[in-house]
Amino acid sequence: MTAHIYSATNLGYDGKLIDVESDSSNGLPTLIIVGLGNKAVDEAKERVRSAIKNSGLDFPRKRITINLAPADLPKDGSHLDLPIALAILSVSSQIPADSLSTTLAVGELGLDGSLRPVSGVISHAEVAKRLGYQTIILPAANAPQAA
Repeated sequence: MTAHIYSATNLGYDGKLIDVESDSSNGLPTLIIVGLGNKAVDEAKERVRSAIKNSGLDFPRKRITINLAPADLPKDGSHLDLPIALAILSVSSQIPADSLSTTLAVGELGLDGSLRPVSGVISHAEVAKRLGYQTIILPAANAPQAA
């Protein structure tokens, strides 16, 4: 089973759409993130795992692969934490897969599941508007800036 959640990343002054794909399969429980992410994206594994667990949800005991597409576009920053977590929750059927099809998500997760503000949210909001996304999920502290 696969699931798709959408986010954005900054590339120069512009934002670019990121498709956060997730796949779950039988095998040793692990989380693999591919798609040219930097160290902050790699560290998302531990933030996401703790945030899901500490939010009272179940982190799946499966082999989970997250692909940040397009794979040739560099991705940096912790703003992909939230869409990665949502992709995991979607692929594990803890949230309906189609409930986020017109949503763009950005945000850094605290280990307790809290949502922390991120930089560059204006370009993320511009991507959402330009591509017709009906909803953007982001940290409350970033809402005035994104509006």
